[in-house]
Formats: sequence, structure tokens, C-alpha cells
Amino acid sequence: MALMVLPWLPTRATGASALLQSWFSAQTNLHTWSADLVQTRSLKALSQPLTARGQVWFSAPNRFRWELTSPSPTIAVREPDQMLVIYPKLKRAERYPLHDQAAGPWKDTLALLEAGFPRSQTELETQFRLLAESIHGPVCEITLQPRSASARRLMPQIKLSFTTNDLMLRGTELQFADGSTLRNEFANGQLNPALDESLFAPKLDRDYQIVDPLKK
Repeated sequence: MALMVLPWLPTRATGASALLQSWFSAQTNLHTWSADLVQTRSLKALSQPLTARGQVWFSAPNRFRWELTSPSPTIAVREPDQMLVIYPKLKRAERYPLHDQAAGPWKDTLALLEAGFPRSQTELETQFRLLAESIHGPVCEITLQPRSASARRLMPQIKLSFTTNDLMLRGTELQFADGSTLRNEFANGQLNPALDESLFAPKLDRDYQIVDPLKK
């Protein structure tokens, strides 16, 4: 069944809609969140997109864990001072610093990944221009453009979607400069579940190889 699409709302001219304002307000009540995840990567070089499944956990203000379980296990964890990307089958982990000296494209990229959980409209608009807002049936979608020039060179646009009845995050889509996209679709979302602290502090076995890709 085709979804009815309402006309695009020029949010730069009129400001955020009442629905979007409600979504921003709802973020203040979000302390933890978890959901099942389907991730789809579309590349121009491939006739069929690549699909992976897993789960995501978030704890305000900025801790998260993305865990892809199939087809190839991959775990990304944001800790207070670093980001870990773990490849269990390879017994390998990549470590990315998040201290103030780690400025540049990497920190811009992390901000893009965290865009789905703004604490306020002001926080979101500090990093992004709100280009458009549309409603597709029960889902509202907003289109964002990074304000940082280095971030725009990597990802010219980001789309976020949330359900209009409970204001729960439904999906994100990252559009890369080469024309590829990365779509994350969330299901069975839980608001403010009790999360074990170990989710955000993974312990690696001694046989893991830990590398620092940003070190020269």
C-alpha cells in the first residue's frame, strides 16, 4: 500500500513544526533506549544492498553500543574518552580517541552518528541546518545538513525519522558524498530500560589486537 506523502515543509523559513517541537521536548525524558536494528548499505558498485541485523543501546547524554550480529559480528561502543570498534571473529579492536585534541573529521563523524538523540532543538541546530520536514503516514522525517564543512564533505545530508504517535526514533539515513547510503531501521524500541553498565565498557580478551588507526 502506498503511503500518502505530505508536501515538504520549509522549516528554515517557518521554524520547526509543532510535531517536531514535541519530538524535541520528548528527548528530555529519554535517559536510556534500546531497539532491534536492521542496517542497509547501498553502494553504486553493487547491484544489491548489503543488509545486517543487530541491536543498539543508548544512554544519555552520549554513550551508545551498536552491535551487528549477522552476517559478520561487529560492535561499536562509545566510552567517555574513546570509541571502540570491535571485530570479534578477527580478535581485533580499533580505538579512536575522543579527547579535545582529537578534533577534525573523526569528531565530526561521531556527531553525525549521535544526531538521532539531541537534548534540545538548540543542540541539534548548533551542528545541523534543518532543511526539510515531511510526514509519511505514521512517520515524520527530517532532513539535516551538517554545518561543519569537513562533515559535509563526508556526509552532505542526514535523515532522521520518528513515529508520530509515541515520538520514538524509527530510523536514520546517512548520505555519503560518493552517493552511497547507510540506512538504520529500528524496531521494538524501549524507552528508559534498565541497562547494564557492562554494555558500555566491554572487556577484551588478552588475545585481541588493539590498534589506533588515527595515530601516525
